Amino acid sequence: MNAVPRLALAPLFVLALVTGPAAPAPLSGQTRVPITQQEPVDPEKRLAQIREDIEALKKKIAAEDKKEKTMLSSLDRIGFAKSLIRKEQAALSIDLEKNRRELTAIGRNIPALQANLGREKEALAKVLVTLFKYGRFPTARFLVLASDLRTFVSESKNLEILASFQDRMISNYGRDLAELGRTEETLKTKEQDTQTLLARADTKRAELEAEEKKSRALMDQIKTNKRDYSQTLEELAVRAQELQKLLQDFEKQPPALELPLIPITEGKGRLTWPAGGRILQPYGLQHGPFNTVTMNNGIEIAPREGDQAVRAVHSGKIVFADHFQGYGNLIILDHGQTYYSLYGHLSEFLVQKGDFVKAGQTIGLVGDTGSMVGVALYFEIRYKTKPVDPLQWLSRR
Repeated sequence: MNAVPRLALAPLFVLALVTGPAAPAPLSGQTRVPITQQEPVDPEKRLAQIREDIEALKKKIAAEDKKEKTMLSSLDRIGFAKSLIRKEQAALSIDLEKNRRELTAIGRNIPALQANLGREKEALAKVLVTLFKYGRFPTARFLVLASDLRTFVSESKNLEILASFQDRMISNYGRDLAELGRTEETLKTKEQDTQTLLARADTKRAELEAEEKKSRALMDQIKTNKRDYSQTLEELAVRAQELQKLLQDFEKQPPALELPLIPITEGKGRLTWPAGGRILQPYGLQHGPFNTVTMNNGIEIAPREGDQAVRAVHSGKIVFADHFQGYGNLIILDHGQTYYSLYGHLSEFLVQKGDFVKAGQTIGLVGDTGSMVGVALYFEIRYKTKPVDPLQWLSRR
């Protein structure tokens, strides 16, 4: 009978160490991309802000429902409903993007887990074959086969280590197999969540289309019904007076600007445009339906496609940023020396009351809140609360 070579088990033991323990290492997080690390902080903050806006809009809608119904309040109700749906769509969009990032991360983890399990299974099979061939503690066999006492001690120690290593491999294999099962279940759940979110997004699109239809119907009613049109003009006149009073109150307060600024008068004729696009309605007298003549204190600007930004025409301080009936979401910017610029019909505020802004800074997004002409920016410049022609102040183009 030939003696077993002294190093016969060593290659198998080394192979097991190479293919076995090295395989579970990626599961410790070294190469797998954790899902939580794929979630940027900013979208979460944005989502929290959107949810606050949603609650605020719900309160506004509830408050409007308690008020006497007027033409402007009807416009506001529809406007608030559209804003609410758009905010809900924005929240759904963030949730969908988050789900897609998590699905991508999970999808990357599964092949890595499967590959690790394959390597562990192969290494474990080799260890089991070795132990089956030589026995877990082959003392009597080695007493016969060992060429000397040194061989017996060396080989029996290798087998004991290999047997212990087998137990660890079986434990790791079971752990990683369970993790693969959990990961696949998580993937399935996330896929179902994504489908639910997509269905909700479709529902919100349908709701928004319904509100848009209501808005168009109301606008057509106002333009074609003399009584409704006259009532709307009367309500707008009242709101214009209230806006005038608001500006007068600002004028009575201490100067909003404590830091020296370049006077807005220095830029007359060269001011930044508040929005790109064509002018729908100019400043001055406007001829409307039923032989009516009204005064437009500002200009209406239809935004260019793909550019909804509303920009400050000059540096100053935000003294008002809220909904104002007849003007929708309105920003009033104090430029000092009793000069103000007004930005109405916004879909979203990107600044808040008290903020200081620079010329050209984006302060909001164009919308249709309180608008009688659809999506457009309503823009005014006022001196001592009196409106002036904005085109005399904006740069030529």
